[in-house]
Amino acid sequence: MREIIFDTETTGLDRKKDRVVEIGCVEIVDMVPTGRTFHQYCNPLMPVSREAYRIHGLSDVFLATKPTFKRIHNRFLSFIEGARLVAHNATFDISMINEELDRLGIAPLENEVVDTLAMAREVHPRRKHTLDALCSIYNIDTSRRTEHGALLDSELLAQVYVEMRGGLQIGMQLDLLAGAAEEEEVKPARQRPTPLASRLTNEDIAAHRAFVETLGEKAIWREYV
Repeated sequence: MREIIFDTETTGLDRKKDRVVEIGCVEIVDMVPTGRTFHQYCNPLMPVSREAYRIHGLSDVFLATKPTFKRIHNRFLSFIEGARLVAHNATFDISMINEELDRLGIAPLENEVVDTLAMAREVHPRRKHTLDALCSIYNIDTSRRTEHGALLDSELLAQVYVEMRGGLQIGMQLDLLAGAAEEEEVKPARQRPTPLASRLTNEDIAAHRAFVETLGEKAIWREYV
């Protein structure tokens, strides 16, 4: 199934008055990220509220150089066409998008919608349900998240969503079913009597260690350094 994990940033919280200033989308198919994304800043043609600016850091000066929602809405609608939409507190994001479409005389979105906030309340009833809290539960690295950003938040939410839907267990179950159907004999791998000498130089090892240091404290590659 094709799903689009998405997020918006806005000038404020009033869907009738405020406008969308950023849209970020990440495509997954059968719970696997495809690498396709959609990201766009929008000129809201109105000031950003102080409260909203504190959250996403998008200033009036920065947004003044960006296209309006009217200019980018066709590309956005094309990207999400036919997909299930997944968002955290989806009611807010969908309502903001639908208000923008209504201003253009366009019908509201008809995509199926999944709200990960509602999912989180069922899966973790006694925990906090913010995106940061969920990332902490699933050991997802949030070191790049100094401010809210629609695309980065969508990337993080995609990881959270996959975990809440079963994570790697989904793939493991499919592998087990395939193995049972094939009933193929598994033979032990042959081992060399003498391991091959490593081709890595000291410089290669040092460069790799330096790169891993940039990935954050929770990066899985630290276990292999």
